Amino acid sequence: MIKMIDITDKVFTKRVAEASVRVVVNQDVLNKIKNKKLPKGDCLSAAQLAGGLAAKNTAAMIPLCHPIRLTHVEITFNFSKTALEIRAIIKACDATGAEMEALSACAMAALTIYDMAKTETQSIVITDLKLLKKTGGKSDYNIKKFK
Repeated sequence: MIKMIDITDKVFTKRVAEASVRVVVNQDVLNKIKNKKLPKGDCLSAAQLAGGLAAKNTAAMIPLCHPIRLTHVEITFNFSKTALEIRAIIKACDATGAEMEALSACAMAALTIYDMAKTETQSIVITDLKLLKKTGGKSDYNIKKFK
């Protein structure tokens, strides 16, 4: 049996979650992404939009995930020589956290990059999807504490 967790009696607090994912691809394709030179166009803008939409619709995609009221969605990109790192920061004021929304935003942004760059190479790897930190609930989490 599966069931949605009852959060009726939980207190509404400010919740913040941050997640990241890496898109590993060759330098030539990274340059095309960065300089908006892919045949499909500006994939970073498309990925930001897709990540935001995924965050807003997480409860519709993940069974038993509570819908929460998001107050902020931020998707950022950082380029290295071998990869593009995507980070999502999600804020909400609710009775449950925003971890799934942050992870969903990263995953969908990475999939959007993959879709828009696959015309250039098939050797794109999406890796290291992870929750970096969360605050505002019963327990806080920060991946740095566990390294």
